[in-house]
Order: sequence, then structure tokens, then C-alpha cells
Amino acid sequence: MAITKYRTWACVAAAFLGAVSAASATQAQADTGAKGLFEWRSSAPLITPSNAGAQAYSGLKDSSVVYFNGSYHVFMTTAAPEGWNMAYARFKDWSEAPKARVVSLKPSGVGPGYRAAPQVFYFAPQKLWYLVYQGGPPLYSTTANIEDPMSWSAPKPFFSEPPAIVKNAAGEAAWLDFWVICDDVNCHLFNTDDNGHLFRSQTPIGRFPEGFADTKIVLTGGRDDIFEASMHYKIAGTNTYLTAVEAIGPRGRYFRSWTSDRLDGEWRPLAVSASNSFAGSDNVAFDGPAWSEGVSHGELVRRGHDQTLTIDPCRPLRFLYQGLEPHAPGTEYINLPYSLGLLTATGSNPIRRMCPAR
Repeated sequence: MAITKYRTWACVAAAFLGAVSAASATQAQADTGAKGLFEWRSSAPLITPSNAGAQAYSGLKDSSVVYFNGSYHVFMTTAAPEGWNMAYARFKDWSEAPKARVVSLKPSGVGPGYRAAPQVFYFAPQKLWYLVYQGGPPLYSTTANIEDPMSWSAPKPFFSEPPAIVKNAAGEAAWLDFWVICDDVNCHLFNTDDNGHLFRSQTPIGRFPEGFADTKIVLTGGRDDIFEASMHYKIAGTNTYLTAVEAIGPRGRYFRSWTSDRLDGEWRPLAVSASNSFAGSDNVAFDGPAWSEGVSHGELVRRGHDQTLTIDPCRPLRFLYQGLEPHAPGTEYINLPYSLGLLTATGSNPIRRMCPAR
């Protein structure tokens, strides 16, 4: 497996298990007197290692979701003693998610080996579905039929070699959690590095998936403040884009957020502290017992399914996230019992107020 080369899982595990430590001085200053802009309600765990087909996994993580042809299609990372890979589930309504079968993608063209952190979208110009994921470097597979999990093609890399800017002091590529979103002119690939940086590369939409270059740092901060799992969306009916990045706070993982008029523009802070987060322990209430401390890697439910990754401000935001269920202290990272749950935004928030009907 390529884990040790591209991502030091021991350090990541320490970050998860040490999330109760004090936040940075910068974060603490931002938290002082902050008023929350977002509020959410969380479901109980919906897709778990107890789902049919998932009993061999210790955890299910890193979800990506699209709604297409009357069903939700969910892709996720699977954690098991033999390593990391990906799986797929489909259901018509969220109430059916706990009974959805989890299908491993190992027998598909995706294949065995280290595969993680999927993102799925339909690239309309080519009439193909793309599955973006990490296998060390950023990889992709394609299919014409998202409803057939065995139809995905073999992995291909986006880059012939890692850009120099993502290499660490030892000359190793330190990049993960890849995310593609396109505007009318370019496709943009974002990634983080577990060390305070958000990067963006781009290619003309007519060249996608080839030609990614011009890799730049677009956000920077403390290691815990810009950690991993960035996600990026166009807000329907506006000229505004939303970015959210996972951070480590005093009460578990949470998401910070920014907005911009362009994917290659400047990002303005929106909800960026542990007590005024986009989604986290400060603003999530549970339907039933609180089963997760914090909100970690996942995806908002989009209005459509194409490469523009558009969300609807006129409907309550929904966020399929990974939550960490109670576990024994000292549990190895790969054995942590992650499950997927659904957040639904309640009340007003800055995104909701962008709805033209309001």
C-alpha cells in the first residue's frame, strides 16, 4: 500500500484521537464572542458496517453522493484490517439507507489496493461519470452507467508527476482528498495536505481530464485550521461559490467555510471558527442520542449531478458526513468505527438567504 509514502496514517490517527486538545491561539481568538451562522440536525447513523455487504469493514468514511434517476448513489471509503478501498450503495429514500447493500468496488476496474476518498460527478461534455479518488496521487475512473458498480474503468492518473509545490521537505508528494469542479471555461482540482494548505490546479474544460497544471496554494493557515477533506460548490442562481475545509477543534472535527465570486478568485471567510463553524459540535443537534463528536469528511447533497457541483439555496442544505461512534481508547485509526449520517440545515443561514424567492 502507498499509505506510508503519501499520508502518514499514524499522524492522522493522532489528529483524530487528539482532537480534544486545545485549539490554536488564532482559532481561539476567532472563537471569542462568535455567533453561529449555521444550525443542523443529524440523523442516526444511516450507512454503517452493519449494513448488508459491509460486515467485513471496521468503518465507512469519506462519502460522496449524487441523486440520479430516482435514487441516491453513495460512494465511500472502506476501512478493513487488510487496508483501504471503496464501495457503493444505492437507495431511493434516506429512510432506506440503513438497509442498502454496500458493494465493494474491488471487483470493478477500480481494483484492489489503496483506494480512498471518492468524489463522483457526471461530466456532461463527454457523457461520462467520473469517480475521482486517491491512490497516493489523484486518480480517476469512468463509466457510462453509474447504476452498475462493476462498470468503472481502471484507474488513470491526472498528473504524470506531482507538482513541485505539493512536495514536502523530503521531496515526497504530500497531497490528498482530491476534488474536481468545473465552471464554463476551466475544470479545477482542489486538494489539501494535512498541514495547513489548500491547493488548486486547473485545465481548460475542453482538455479535461488531461492538462492539469498551474498548481497554487489558495488558502493557508495552521495545520489544524486547514487540514483535509475540502469540498467546493456553485450556489444556484448566484455568482457565488462555496468552499468548506475540515479542521480539528477542541470538540472533534468541524468544517470551516468561505465564499468567492470565482473558483480561481479570492476566498472570503464565512463561518471559520470552532464556535461559528459551517458544521461541527457547536451547531449540530441529534435526532436521538448524540452518536458522534464532530463532523468529518463527506459531501453536500447537490441539486444536480454534473461537473458544476451546484447546490440549491432555496432548499435546506443536506450533508452526508462521517461520524465517529463510541470506541475503545487507543483504537487504531483503521479500526475506528466510522459511519455515515445525514445533517439537515435548520432555520436561516447565509446560503439559504441567497435564495431569490426570499
